[in-house]
Amino acid sequence: MKTFLPLFALLVILLMCSSCVRSNYRMLGKDSKKIENELAKYFAGHLAGNAEHSDDRSPIRLADIVQERELVWKAWKAANTDFDEEKLIGLEPLAERYSDNWHLPQELEADAVMPYYWGSKGEKPQEGFPLFVYLHGSGPKDREWEAGITLAQRFNDSPSAYFVPQMPNEKRYRWYMQSKLWAYEKLLRQAFTNGNIDANKVYFFGISEGGYGSQRLASFYADYMAGAGPMAGGEPLKNAPAGNCRNIAFSLLTGAEDAMFHRNKLTQYTKDEFERLQSEYPGSFVHRIELIPNHAHSINYSTTTPWLRQFTRNPYPKFVSWENFEMDGYYRQGFYNLAVNERSNDDASQRTYYEFHINGNNITLRADLVSYETIETDPRWGIEMKFGKNYTPATKGKLTVYLCPELVELSKDVNLTINGKKAFQGKVKLERRHLINSCALFFDPKRLYPAAIEIDLAGL
Repeated sequence: MKTFLPLFALLVILLMCSSCVRSNYRMLGKDSKKIENELAKYFAGHLAGNAEHSDDRSPIRLADIVQERELVWKAWKAANTDFDEEKLIGLEPLAERYSDNWHLPQELEADAVMPYYWGSKGEKPQEGFPLFVYLHGSGPKDREWEAGITLAQRFNDSPSAYFVPQMPNEKRYRWYMQSKLWAYEKLLRQAFTNGNIDANKVYFFGISEGGYGSQRLASFYADYMAGAGPMAGGEPLKNAPAGNCRNIAFSLLTGAEDAMFHRNKLTQYTKDEFERLQSEYPGSFVHRIELIPNHAHSINYSTTTPWLRQFTRNPYPKFVSWENFEMDGYYRQGFYNLAVNERSNDDASQRTYYEFHINGNNITLRADLVSYETIETDPRWGIEMKFGKNYTPATKGKLTVYLCPELVELSKDVNLTINGKKAFQGKVKLERRHLINSCALFFDPKRLYPAAIEIDLAGL
């Protein structure tokens, strides 16, 4: 005989459950201002140089992740608003050519002042403007900067926002130097907190020296980008590993007759590598790499930004390749949802390569040391042109694998295997410290992770 709960009893149970949920949210709401203030104080210390990680182990319910993310991001924004630094000027129409200056850190580049244009075209979309970062060429910097703002106004990519920096010192004419990396990270941090920019539509591009720079930066900062568009450049792949661009749209346009510093040949090598990767991993390496017939260093620059703007970043890819290389002595501390607490390589003679793949709740991670062997060198300029790579499994190093509902089902067991060895099995704990630490590391509204697995490779 089937038995049924009396209707009255069932209603009582449902009301009690609903009351518990509302009570939980009221309690968080009651304490949220206090928590926000504490978080803002922590973030203020972080911005001032305190490198200590948060150890706030307050548990988070699955149902509260959205609310907790909002709380952490609100505190982050408050800390940035109050932080004493040179701020981006207001985002006004690009046609007005409003500009300002940033003073770069003295210890990174002496007496370096970076002027920049900052403006928008068209009406602001609901999600915010797509952001284009344009890097100019290596002619006289005043002339190149003015050419940049003129081109930015002409390109058919509205609605959009533009950041057009000027090279501070012509004697240090490289867009990948540490002082400029500091500026890009400051730009992204401030742009993401001011509410005007769509964090999933960021594009770096440039011409000539800006082409070299944007190709390197595409590989270095791919996790922030929807796409990148170097023009009239052509970097050796050691300087811009193609595998890092697995999840972005990549455009490289170079004149077929642009033989200075072998730009045409190096562009062809890049094209060959992207096509090899696309063949091996269909759909993972969206690219448009072309040698423009009958053109040398001057090509049509107007096609890049319209092509790029059709792509949107996926901030939660389930297949990531990351060769953690140094640029001007600077290493990234994280990439997508991976954070490096201790590198596996001792020095720049080797790099650490990570390959991260999620299938359901099963995660496989490859961590290798990679060394380069030069197999082709240009005899005229001494440019290292072509390389072989040697991989060996990493046996030391510490990293954090951040997780979120967009990557795995957090209510179920997660299995993590590293280099063929089981590193974790079970349910991951949802704790506020992971939201806080990932926010401080990535300063990205789309990458606030409530869970993490911490790994010591030496212990496997």
